[in-house]
Amino acid sequence: MASSGNISLSLQPPSSSMSTSAQVGIAILSLAFLLGFPGNLFVVWSVLCRVKKRSVTCLLVLNLAMADAFVLLSAPLFLRYLAGGRGWEFGTVACKLVHYLSSVNMYVSIYLICLMSMDRWLAVSRPFMSHRMRTKRSLLVLLLGVWVLAFLLSLPMPFYRSNVKKPMGNGSIRYYCIPYHWRSVPHQVFQYLFETIMGCIVPFSLISSCYSSVICRLQSAMFQIKGKGSRLILLILSAFVVFWLPYHIINIIEVAGLLQNSESAIKAAKTARPNVTAFAYFSSAINPILYVFAGSSHIRLAGFSFMGKLFEATNSESRSTSIFSRGRSSSSPDEMSVLHSVSVKLGKPFKSKSKGRSSSVAGKEDNEPELKTLASVEQCE
Repeated sequence: MASSGNISLSLQPPSSSMSTSAQVGIAILSLAFLLGFPGNLFVVWSVLCRVKKRSVTCLLVLNLAMADAFVLLSAPLFLRYLAGGRGWEFGTVACKLVHYLSSVNMYVSIYLICLMSMDRWLAVSRPFMSHRMRTKRSLLVLLLGVWVLAFLLSLPMPFYRSNVKKPMGNGSIRYYCIPYHWRSVPHQVFQYLFETIMGCIVPFSLISSCYSSVICRLQSAMFQIKGKGSRLILLILSAFVVFWLPYHIINIIEVAGLLQNSESAIKAAKTARPNVTAFAYFSSAINPILYVFAGSSHIRLAGFSFMGKLFEATNSESRSTSIFSRGRSSSSPDEMSVLHSVSVKLGKPFKSKSKGRSSSVAGKEDNEPELKTLASVEQCE
């Protein structure tokens, strides 16, 4: 099954009679490809062709769908590997490349979720900073940074993947694309530990910090977000945890076994790895299914455009969350409230830079977030 880092076809080389593990792997790969590949392409089409105003969440979902669709293209190769009974027939370069790209997919997925969480945190806790940073250029820079980071973090993978040849009883030779660590315990420990730290512990610590801050902020404000965008992010995060956490747990078990020289722990990890690997691979196919459930209320009215309506809802929710947060934080001495106070004392209206229009003290233009903030400042004064 496709992999991240060492996540791969960790199954033993297929024998002439297909093993149960190989049969399970074929079933999961087939289902993932049949559901996930067209599903992710549908998400890409919906965002590009059916969404007029794309929110930050929407664009991050677009990149996530593109990464998942791309990695699912490797499924036919692995299906051939499992079902063909001839080993890996595509050469060493393909062996290393498909697993490298699968590793990139894992890191892209989790760090895109980190960006979603940080965007939610900024909108609630730092609304003015969020407003300034929500530009097309800033988002493109962040997305480029995520992809570059994913490619860099995946660099160890090709060194620990090899197309190993195995002599057969009839004198022929077969090749198998399997993990290879030169029988070195330090190399094994490094790969599994590095993968779990950078693909699980670090990003989930960041995500947990962001959402803890958001929850505390909203509870203190006696306000609860019930929009589509928040539920969508939590669904994506929950799916990633469900499908990837077992794999990282197996990594930790194997590292502990290697460090303590425990044969039972190592054997248990190697036995479970093919199953958790297959489970993790399916994560690339699950997100479009989640979007269908999240946007089910739009299906009857919008038809095939329902997903576009779902993503457009995240844009309106982001605006309302930012406006509310600005109103709650207006009493703090930020730059906008200071400028407004000065303008009141001078008897001159304050002109918003972001809109380029003057506003009265009463804040008569309700469609501008900055004016709502100034109105709330006046009430506090």
